[in-house]
Amino acid sequence: MQGEGMNINLNHIIDQVVKDKGIERDVLVEALEAAVLSAANKKYRNTRDLEAHFNHELGEVEVFEFVTVVDEVENSYQEIDINEAKEIDPDVENGDSLGMKMDASSFSRIAAQTAKQVIIQKVREAEREGIYNEFKDRLGELVNGIVRRYERGDLIIDLGRTEALLPHREQVPRENYRQGDRVRAYISDVRMATKGPQIILSRTHPSLLIELFRMEVPEVSEGIVEIMAVAREPGSRAKIAVSSNDPDVDPIGACVGMRGARVQNVVSELRGEKIDIINWTPDIARFACAALSPAEVTRVYVDNDEESLEMIVPDDQLSLAIGKKGQNVRLAAKLTGWKIDIMSETRAAEADLEELLSGGGGDEESEETAVAELYSAMTAKDAITAIKSSESTEEITSMAEGEKRVTVLRALEARTAELTDAESAE
Repeated sequence: MQGEGMNINLNHIIDQVVKDKGIERDVLVEALEAAVLSAANKKYRNTRDLEAHFNHELGEVEVFEFVTVVDEVENSYQEIDINEAKEIDPDVENGDSLGMKMDASSFSRIAAQTAKQVIIQKVREAEREGIYNEFKDRLGELVNGIVRRYERGDLIIDLGRTEALLPHREQVPRENYRQGDRVRAYISDVRMATKGPQIILSRTHPSLLIELFRMEVPEVSEGIVEIMAVAREPGSRAKIAVSSNDPDVDPIGACVGMRGARVQNVVSELRGEKIDIINWTPDIARFACAALSPAEVTRVYVDNDEESLEMIVPDDQLSLAIGKKGQNVRLAAKLTGWKIDIMSETRAAEADLEELLSGGGGDEESEETAVAELYSAMTAKDAITAIKSSESTEEITSMAEGEKRVTVLRALEARTAELTDAESAE
């Protein structure tokens, strides 16, 4: 009776699991057959030739023992005497393989336990597969979760159906979370591990910024405004380059929003990370000038082969262009993808002068004329700064040629006197 009850339940359970969990019936039946066969082989220590088949009408896994028909039995586990075989099947002949159904009662408990284990295992596998497929398709999305616990610096985030990992390396240094805190993060990777699907989240990924703007700015989600490039130093500062596909839509204005509301929402989500929004242009020189904002750029030299830029800025803008600990120029280089060197106007003028003087290609008179033209093109303030740093009376003489600005001439006289006194003292 125990066997019959188990059999009825088994068929019923299979139907229920197929309906509720969406597992294919064939997959479940095949797994049950394999599990019962494994249990039977274990019971008989692999001494017999067994097969297991699921009987759909009875709702049970039937186990058959196969033996070879022989005249004289040498292995009672594998062979059967022909006379005994004919009692079971009168038509058998020597060499035939005879299948005999084994007594189900001896397997009822094993089969019931095995069926339960297989069904639980298949349900788990199906759920894992379902979670993996769902989140694999959500790669690159933002998700909201609740902080459950810390594990060696990594955060375990509850996403509802499953848990995800926010590794230490993907966390913003100045952000701290406690158990129960809500967190929004970017799905950066989904992989299938031995324990099931592993969903990797990030708060430092540049695309987190893109997705936040997509949420806040309808023009971005609709494709009217495109975010062309992003550069981030997470928790500190970011730059994004935007472009509009509609001439009537200002991409920067759309991202900033009324009274800065849209960009402020993004800044709040990133816990105070400053965001510079600039216009993208295919002209690398103009794009780089915009990327270096808020600093102003006087001129740009482009090296297409090396993909490098030399950018000249006014002396008083140099520290602003470089930024705190080089952050501004570093972000501008990341945003453009080009190498950027920054130089002040005075230093650029000195470099040009050094190049002229060390060139040695032209005659002395043409060199002096070139130096004079170089200095006359400078502002009086920059020319005086260059004069004060000059260590050569010949250079001073070249600078004086054609010079008419009183303040510059006085600086030339003073520096000439200083250099002459220094030479006399030697």
